[in-house]
Amino acid sequence: MEYIVPYSGHDSPQSLKTLMPKERIEGRIEEVKGKVVGNQSPEQTGSTQKNAGKNHAVTGDDPTSTKSTTAPKAQEAIALLHRDHKIVSDRFDEYEKIYVQSRKNSLVVLICADLTIHAQVEEEIFYPALNEILKDKRLVPRAISEHATLKDLIADVKGLKRDGDHFDARIRLLSEYVKHHVKEQQDAMFPRAAATKLDMMEIGAQMASRKEELVAERSRRA
Repeated sequence: MEYIVPYSGHDSPQSLKTLMPKERIEGRIEEVKGKVVGNQSPEQTGSTQKNAGKNHAVTGDDPTSTKSTTAPKAQEAIALLHRDHKIVSDRFDEYEKIYVQSRKNSLVVLICADLTIHAQVEEEIFYPALNEILKDKRLVPRAISEHATLKDLIADVKGLKRDGDHFDARIRLLSEYVKHHVKEQQDAMFPRAAATKLDMMEIGAQMASRKEELVAERSRRA
């Protein structure tokens, strides 16, 4: 599958990278900017910001926190991965509602860290176990290839100045790619994994333990 980033006007045609599925990400980054920025009034912006704060007060998930949420060790592997997907999806949704740049930047740090740790745990534990037992030997390599694209996107985001419409557009593209990858997993990989004889509780415990280690390592580096 060919992956591209739509030409933004900020990049030269020669610098286009193979990142996004052509059939899923169409148009230019300027078009994405229009969706991100919108035409909200200052009153609407303030209301959205207040509501965002209320949502976090209910969930206890603070977007400015530098800690990444870990799952209990007793969690089944697929449920753990679903939980990770939900956390990242919620963070992307929250990004769209926030208009204070410092809070947006904090969310981006969390999103990138969560995605990086999630991908590493999958590649070290879940994918090898699944690849060993599945008859379809294309499924896991395809997922690993998508991880490589995801890592390129994360690296691009980390290298950008964290303000302005162009940065918002890049976060939107990252969000779209994550949604694409998650859908591939939940539609194709997870049902097949659930149908195997793999001990998903044991794999889930290993994944949760490894995730805790990686989160601790990240905290020490911060």
